[in-house]
Amino acid sequence: MSKIVVQGIQFDEKSSYERGPALAPPLIRQALHGGSMNMFTETGITIENQSVEDKGDFDIKDYFDIEKVTSTHLAEGTKILTLGGDHSITYPIIKAHQAKYPKLDILHIDAHGDLYDEFEGDKFSHACPFARIMENGLAVKLVQVGVRTLNDHQKEQAEKFGVEIHTMNGLDLNRIPEFKNPLYISLDLDGLDPAYAPGVSHHEPGGLSTRQVLDLIHNVKGEVVGADIVEYNPQRDHKQMTAFLAAKFMKELLGKLLER
Repeated sequence: MSKIVVQGIQFDEKSSYERGPALAPPLIRQALHGGSMNMFTETGITIENQSVEDKGDFDIKDYFDIEKVTSTHLAEGTKILTLGGDHSITYPIIKAHQAKYPKLDILHIDAHGDLYDEFEGDKFSHACPFARIMENGLAVKLVQVGVRTLNDHQKEQAEKFGVEIHTMNGLDLNRIPEFKNPLYISLDLDGLDPAYAPGVSHHEPGGLSTRQVLDLIHNVKGEVVGADIVEYNPQRDHKQMTAFLAAKFMKELLGKLLER
């Protein structure tokens, strides 16, 4: 079994609206280990496993240091779960994965497509990571679930890059494809309805439920080799609701990484 590294990336310099996600990683861990939940996933796997190693948090000053941190951990023969951080961190993380996984599929859960060519003059904004990933050939397939904010530019980008988008309007999770290549899951917490995840910068009503996201994680077909949880903003949270939500997803994603 591969070793699984947990890394916290404390970075939100590419946020376009509100800062705060850089504060998230230690608070997600605090919720996980605070005594209110056990360490077993819903599928019966314990994450108290010698294969899981938490490397702690990394206070990132230079955006491209995220790639270096991730590459160092991948060199140990690991799968990686990253706690963010704004969504811009996914691009350098996926860049680091290319050497190990030249053919990678991505399942992206989000209210937004994050496909802008540039946003407010920044090509590395948290609104742009999947444009950078796809234009650089870092993923064979990109499947997005929960999107409900598409504009004309992002529709054009999605068509250009062959992105498969399952919007919230008429969503049928049974239509999510089976992934043939190693799979990376990127989970933006604003993919959920704000009723479930109030602690995010961008409240976009009409989103996924907690159970829908859990079912998606549990039932996805393909070997999951990496994942991230991003855009938790503690400064907008209510009674730690979103911290505990992120901790739940952290546990279930680790269980998925431990499956093989």
